[in-house]
Amino acid sequence: MVSGMQLMEKFLFKIAKQWIAGDTVDDALISAKNAYQTKRHAIINKLGEYHTSKKQINTTMKEYQKIIRSFRKWKIRGAISVKPTQIGLSISQKEFYRNFEKIIQAARNAHVFVWLDMESSEHTDETIEIYHTFFSKYERLGIALQANLKRTENDLRDLQRIGAKIRLVKGAYRENAKISFKSKKSVDDNYLKLMKKLFETGNEFAIASHDGKIIRKAQLLSKKYPRKFEFQFLKGIREEIKSELIKKKFVVSDYIPYGTNWLAYSIRRIKERKRNILLLGSSLIQSHRV
Repeated sequence: MVSGMQLMEKFLFKIAKQWIAGDTVDDALISAKNAYQTKRHAIINKLGEYHTSKKQINTTMKEYQKIIRSFRKWKIRGAISVKPTQIGLSISQKEFYRNFEKIIQAARNAHVFVWLDMESSEHTDETIEIYHTFFSKYERLGIALQANLKRTENDLRDLQRIGAKIRLVKGAYRENAKISFKSKKSVDDNYLKLMKKLFETGNEFAIASHDGKIIRKAQLLSKKYPRKFEFQFLKGIREEIKSELIKKKFVVSDYIPYGTNWLAYSIRRIKERKRNILLLGSSLIQSHRV
């Protein structure tokens, strides 16, 4: 007999496969190649975080290194996006540094861009410290900043002083009201404020949002402040907007998650913003019309 939880998981998987490439590295690379053939760049992320098992961390390391080596072979313009806690930070800073150094070395050899994902606020200081350390060694390194955190304006200003490459996101983690904006309007307003600062004084940054209002505002700002930047979207979401942006000669990247840990990730994405449910449903309908 199938339980209610199993039915729910089966239903969620039908939706989740819109934005999850599959279980394996090859699934992710196939999705990245498909993106590249439609004139998009690709950013691959292996699902999973807070790893404390050395075996699990080593597996994650090997997969990221394989992806980096495979981009040229598969003829893909790609990058990877790494969460610090999935390669050792949950064990110790020393463990993380040793592992991330290997990823950066592989990326340097293959000329591949690396994004450092931002996790919950308890890791913000550590992640920024990590970025400072490794950006001095490898310039093809970017960091995500979350508009829902009140501290981000100061973090952005400090990182811009060193020429950091920023990916601006709204934020996917539930945070305390003392340190974060809670309403959609306040998060959106802060995102727009931070985005304007990126256009005014930044270069080589990413606008990572599915919000039509934000995307339109970014296009307007790009006319006033010509910058090297890109739009980033989750795989399978807002396909019609991606095509429009590419026609307008903007750079568009698909963020491509893969792995067996799809359920927790998908639930967090849905909880992140109520509007995501509508976007996911719309994207699912659009895909069946093609």
